[in-house]
Amino acid sequence: MIAQGYLRSDGRKGIRNVVVVAYLVECAHHVARRIVERADDPAVHLIGFPGCYPNDYALAMMKALVTHPNVGGVVLLSLGCEGFNREGLAAHVAATGRPVETVVIQASGGTRSATDLGLAAVQRVRAEVEAAARRVPFGFKDLVVGTICGGSDGTSGITANPAVGRAFDRLNDEGATCIFEETGEMIGCEGEMALRASTPQVADAINAAVLKAEDYYRAMGYGSFAPGNAEGGLSSQEEKSAGAYVKSGARPINGVIRPSEQPSSGGLYLLDVVPDGSPKFGFPNIADNAEIVELMACGAHVTLFTTGRGSVVGSAIAPVIKVCANPETYRRLSEDMDIDAGRILEGRASLEDVGAEIVSMLEAVAGGAETKSEALGHREFILTYKTRDAAGPSCLPGAR
Repeated sequence: MIAQGYLRSDGRKGIRNVVVVAYLVECAHHVARRIVERADDPAVHLIGFPGCYPNDYALAMMKALVTHPNVGGVVLLSLGCEGFNREGLAAHVAATGRPVETVVIQASGGTRSATDLGLAAVQRVRAEVEAAARRVPFGFKDLVVGTICGGSDGTSGITANPAVGRAFDRLNDEGATCIFEETGEMIGCEGEMALRASTPQVADAINAAVLKAEDYYRAMGYGSFAPGNAEGGLSSQEEKSAGAYVKSGARPINGVIRPSEQPSSGGLYLLDVVPDGSPKFGFPNIADNAEIVELMACGAHVTLFTTGRGSVVGSAIAPVIKVCANPETYRRLSEDMDIDAGRILEGRASLEDVGAEIVSMLEAVAGGAETKSEALGHREFILTYKTRDAAGPSCLPGAR
């Protein structure tokens, strides 16, 4: 046991017990935000979908997020005329035993009245969540951890990213579930990844995912190599890809999943974030937080965010632990950084030391300790349009 978790009806366990206020169209965003602001409760988080017409991806993502193991209850905010099936989403939440209420602005009198009604709904749901909370032992086998890199520089691939890889190896050995992603930033690494696949089918899925990313970027006319990466000392897409890949560690890759799909067992998984079908949405993810949301939708309790240039983002629902690759960046942005992996570069720590520190911090955060972004009130959230096909049984362990 590493902590006490919150038991959910599907057997999963959360490390937080938040109430989400979820708007179902951008027209309801302001009212939802005012409700959360007036609630003035760190356990009440704002999420939502901005479009009038949700596609299969958006619906699957929202269903996964409002029933995330860290979520105890839900208040839905609807304008009233959007395409989102609010009744279906509410029924999906209720089927899990979580309290859920819906406020429809067009039926409530407007902004002030809907805000008052929403605040009252939050208070009722919050009281139910607290009364129903059931604490149970939470161990590594219950833990799902995601990782992403943002603002990479020349130090990322030699300090923070491989340190996360060491942490992933230890977590996998303890029975945890680990998810790494950014197939668009691992072009050229597919052969090495395929060698680590647990089955030939998983190897085929890895190759297909990276080939799809390559085709996508070629059609769009750009890749994931940003000016800031070059300014930070990275020389090429290949160098960035190699640095991103080492976050996965060295253990076998058990499967390839798509956003909102839950890993079928413990182990290591590759999250394919590039949209399926012909390219139509521009860049696969418009910001790092879109990828954090996708990791959360796959059940990640915590996201390990590595950065060399620096970042100040956090997330709603699930904590973000920022692992800083560059010692100079850490000194400049220490109030937002959780772990100084730049010590490796200066000879003050080894990869194993920082990997162990990451695991220790994960244990503390699972036990209720706040990350820097949590303490600072960061609850960023982005959900966009994509196309997403099911990964299929051939991508998952046990398939034949």
